[in-house]
Amino acid sequence: MTTSLTWPQILAWRLRRQFVSSPDGADAVAVARRLCGVQAQVASSARLAVAVRSARPDPGGPDHALWESRTLAKTWVMRGTLHLVPADMLPDLCSALGTLRFWEKGSWQRGHGVTAAEIESIVDAVPRALGERPLTREELVDAVVEVTGDDHLRQALTSGWGALLKPLSRLGELCYGPPREGRVTFTAPRRWLPGWPAALPPQEEAGVRVARAFLGAHGPATPEMFDKWLFGGVARKAVLKAWFRDLGPELTEVETDDGRTLLALTEHLDELAATRPSEEVSLLPGFDPYILGAPRDLEPLIPADAKAKVSRQAGWISPVVLRGGRVAGVWRPEGGRAVVELFEPVPEGALGEAVARVESLLASVPADQTDQPEA
Repeated sequence: MTTSLTWPQILAWRLRRQFVSSPDGADAVAVARRLCGVQAQVASSARLAVAVRSARPDPGGPDHALWESRTLAKTWVMRGTLHLVPADMLPDLCSALGTLRFWEKGSWQRGHGVTAAEIESIVDAVPRALGERPLTREELVDAVVEVTGDDHLRQALTSGWGALLKPLSRLGELCYGPPREGRVTFTAPRRWLPGWPAALPPQEEAGVRVARAFLGAHGPATPEMFDKWLFGGVARKAVLKAWFRDLGPELTEVETDDGRTLLALTEHLDELAATRPSEEVSLLPGFDPYILGAPRDLEPLIPADAKAKVSRQAGWISPVVLRGGRVAGVWRPEGGRAVVELFEPVPEGALGEAVARVESLLASVPADQTDQPEA
């Protein structure tokens, strides 16, 4: 017998699972683990995404986990974008993402002005260039040129948003190191992250674990929704099918009130069925995992006529106002205040409380003057 769920139920469940309606995340690592990573191309948005979900918001928590305990890692993973992920989840993500070697395609190489031989040289040289000391981008480029003897790579490696370094992140050979004098540095996970394995786990096992974790925060969902979140919708179909086949014994089909058939982890089925729609109002930052974990054309989440205000040009995802888990508006930080633009009705009192809460967090998690988006 198939379980029937409404989208308001599903969204209310996601709010609770993602520490939005119950902001009781223990720390930055616990929040990132539940969310399967926090997009970090704008650092202040990532810090705010953690803070709004934390029982005791700690502005320095993410940086401490990144650079002191090294329990968080910062690197390019899902959809080729920069994320904060628990260090012990990164091997699984790299293994799963490594099933799609986009850098081996001729169209990708031509688009980035390199040949197959040159990208192979970069993939081979970067692990040898990264020594014990994290390197700035300029130092890494110099080291790669020295290792390869190919000065043509200098221009390619210094252009764009690190596009030629992204294959190394997927292979588990590169992650961010601590900033040095305001500049980004790179290092090797095997040297930087405690407990890094001698080899990445088998992709058959890693993919199942990543899919299970995704459904635990962003489910119920379809394999296609998972593909869109992880690969941007271009996964190898045979690989995706195999992961969900192996995960199948842990899954149950559910039907939504708009006629979709989704997959839920069976262990969450009773909790999902018992969840009641919420009227809670929340403000979430730009590039928030709650939005990024779902398709942008999911009308129960984002009204069709508001999509362009939420998912903007160049992949920019606006800060959002939620009512019952559905996007009811957008907002922007301005001088420490949250300036709200609504396109659906929201109770004034509940909105005022949500705005006050996020403004209190903005005061402790300010936008850096040097906060520049990174792909």
